[in-house]
Amino acid sequence: MERRNFLRVAVVGAAAAAFGGAAWRDAFADGAQPGASPYGPLLAADGNGIQLPQGFTSRVIARTGQKVTGTNYTWHPAPDGGACFTDGSGWIYVSNSEVSSTGGVGAVKFNASGQITGAYRTLANTNVNCAGGATPWNTWLSCEEVDRGYVYETDPWGVKAAIRRPAMGRFKHEACAADPDHGYVYLTEDVSDGCFYRFKPTTWGDLSSGTLEILKGGSSQTSGPVTWGVVSDVDGSPTATRNQVVGAKRFNGGEGCYYAGGTCWFTTKGDNRVWAYNADTSSISLTYDDNLVTGGAAPLTGVDNVTGTSSGDLFVAEDGGNMEICIITPAGVVAPFLRISGQSGSEITGPAFSPAGNRLYFSSQRGTSGSSSGGITYEVTGPFRT
Repeated sequence: MERRNFLRVAVVGAAAAAFGGAAWRDAFADGAQPGASPYGPLLAADGNGIQLPQGFTSRVIARTGQKVTGTNYTWHPAPDGGACFTDGSGWIYVSNSEVSSTGGVGAVKFNASGQITGAYRTLANTNVNCAGGATPWNTWLSCEEVDRGYVYETDPWGVKAAIRRPAMGRFKHEACAADPDHGYVYLTEDVSDGCFYRFKPTTWGDLSSGTLEILKGGSSQTSGPVTWGVVSDVDGSPTATRNQVVGAKRFNGGEGCYYAGGTCWFTTKGDNRVWAYNADTSSISLTYDDNLVTGGAAPLTGVDNVTGTSSGDLFVAEDGGNMEICIITPAGVVAPFLRISGQSGSEITGPAFSPAGNRLYFSSQRGTSGSSSGGITYEVTGPFRT
């Protein structure tokens, strides 16, 4: 069957209740389509080269190769995936470093008013740390995007040593998202014939052992029920993990991954799609496909990292495109939320909201220079929908 016949926003049951009630269920059958942003149009670029809606402001938090203001930590190259963690009345933003051999993770600590109070390393000398995901027990999972790469569990406070988690599989990791409702961690794989994985820890909260599975479905399937198959050799040698399960569904370049209320959203950059896996019904659907946008040019291309808000809005960062973070609303509207000008040789990475939901952090991985030494990490503050 043609995939356009299946495209839809499929968030039902608990996911719909958590993410805007009936809005996601009732989103129109053609999936997310261009429309007016709930935040209004983008204004002219500010002093940091960022176009934002009315009422929002930006500031630079850190620059690669320079000390974070008021600290002794030199910000790492190629900042990538990130997340925020509550720290008393303040918070911490962690950020991966997507470079070979010396990758790892850095962190910036903020007080209740948003002032920077510290910055430090939490993981060092790992390989091409791309994205990852936060856990409900307040650790950051940093993923190596190399063949037979590892997942590292890190401490955002930098007190406990990072721990390698081989039970979560050795493959070209991209992102992961914890599902406390069903007891899984979902993982994406950034290769053109990659898979979508889930890891079931033997004991929830302990990632030292468990079962790794791969989603199974039709080769062209874009909606409907799916099943899972166990990966027998998580070490991925001599047979890659993605080739161990008969009937594994292939995804073209797995990228960001975000879970809320029964649904795991994940993106595939090779075909500019945003997928939804409904964990309550074990089914998949498409939330967005740039190839099926009608009535004009697709506003979102080069889909990459994804995060969301308590109101149900998804925020999807672009790798390529025109350097935007786009919003997808529960009503099925996709529109630019911000745009970075003058940095066409870069990509937007690491979007994450502060615990209060009024600050959005992200990076331009290569900044104006187009190289890993030019990374810039930003904060945007304003009246986000909650």
